[in-house]
Amino acid sequence: MITKFIVLAIYVSILFLIGILASRRVKSMSDYYLGGKKMGFWAVAFSARATGESGWLLIGLTGMGAMAGYSAYWVVVGELLGVFISWQYMAKLFKKRSDEYKAITIPDYLQSHFKSSTNTLRIISASTLVVFVVIYVASQMDVTGIAFESMLNVDYKIGALIGFGIVLVYIFVGGFVAAVWSDMFQGILMFFGLVLLPIVVWFSMDHGAGITEGLNAIDPTLTQVMGRSDDGLMNLFTILGFSMIGLGFLGSPQVYVRFMSIKSENEIDKGKWVALLFTLLTDAAAVTIGILARVYFTDSGQDPEAVLGNGGENVLSMITNEFLPTILVAIFIAIVLSAIMSTIDSLLILASSAITRDFYQKIFRPDLKDEDLTKFSRLVTVAMAIIALGIAILLYNLYPDRQVFWIMIFGWSGIAATFCPVIILSLFWKGYTEKGAIASMITGFFSVIFFKFVVSNMEGIGDYFKELDVLAPSFALAMIVGYIVSKIFPAKNDEKESS
Repeated sequence: MITKFIVLAIYVSILFLIGILASRRVKSMSDYYLGGKKMGFWAVAFSARATGESGWLLIGLTGMGAMAGYSAYWVVVGELLGVFISWQYMAKLFKKRSDEYKAITIPDYLQSHFKSSTNTLRIISASTLVVFVVIYVASQMDVTGIAFESMLNVDYKIGALIGFGIVLVYIFVGGFVAAVWSDMFQGILMFFGLVLLPIVVWFSMDHGAGITEGLNAIDPTLTQVMGRSDDGLMNLFTILGFSMIGLGFLGSPQVYVRFMSIKSENEIDKGKWVALLFTLLTDAAAVTIGILARVYFTDSGQDPEAVLGNGGENVLSMITNEFLPTILVAIFIAIVLSAIMSTIDSLLILASSAITRDFYQKIFRPDLKDEDLTKFSRLVTVAMAIIALGIAILLYNLYPDRQVFWIMIFGWSGIAATFCPVIILSLFWKGYTEKGAIASMITGFFSVIFFKFVVSNMEGIGDYFKELDVLAPSFALAMIVGYIVSKIFPAKNDEKESS
């Protein structure tokens, strides 16, 4: 146990050092929120992927691999497609336009793109961003507590508080630069840890009849790639639910601010291959770890509830403790925290920018200069973190049997369904109007809630939509409504020509 805490202390010290070094580059709001738009492709690619993956990759996706078997690989397919389309077709255009608009936040970009004369779009985008960011950050802090409890035998609440303190200090000091640099460091840890672990487990296992045969012995449906149900429609909804998670990479603010921060459009071409390789290897490795764990612990007579309890969130802890020496287990604890922290830091800065710049400065205090807001933005970051921590502990107390994977996906889906359709249509359709964008955002926001708490509980169709989850239908509705409203309320001729 002492070894684990020593390694953890070294890891935290590196993060604090990154924060101190990054603070020397923070001289303006642009520096604090975008690193002065001077970030390199390695840093941006690793940061975008580490932020996009989060704690659900190590805790959630490994657990999903153990529970769903081979069909969980559809998550990998969906994520790869989402990352490819985002970097290949959207990133350069978004970078070019955000630079032209001199935008440092997503609401900045939207306000400038539609040449809005009111603050309606800015208020709606900033408000919806804050709501789902807090939910998403809360889910990450929830996983922090789970990680400390399952891997270090530290009380859940104490673990959540420790994680809260770690991430807050280096963000408070270094802002976006600290977040990106630390994300790169943490992304490298995640990459090598995830890729090497299934290799170690594979060569340490007694394969016997093989992995497929082992899964068949447990439950033949675990080897069915096209879904585990006898109902073909249910299988289709399950595959879509897994693969459509990748839609979130087509405009989510926490990912797209990284494109705003990169120093040139040419860097995006280089970063694309880094991001794709990272996604393919880490996601596939996470699912594989869960599958190997399911076979191994079943063959060794382990109680299935110990493996699959709470959505399989104990899988990673169990398999690292079983196959790795103490020093490597300690490093893996740091890797788990890396996945979590890399998302929390990015989201807190994102939410802070929405409140500080898009509400306080742009609406209430337009007379204030950027440099006067640095202190206020740090205070907002602390406040947001405290609220998220409170929600995480509330979730822990109210829903002890919650499944981490889907709680995280709910927060991810809320952000994605609200912003991705707007970003896509604003980039590729000249007929898209401000009213259409507002309609898209409102539709995406409320559709996530509607599909999660109303449709999924309906008799007959509810089970199908539970498998599909909320992102795909909410995303589609937001696109359709945005198109219809833009057609009904087209922009004036001068606005069309200027957009």
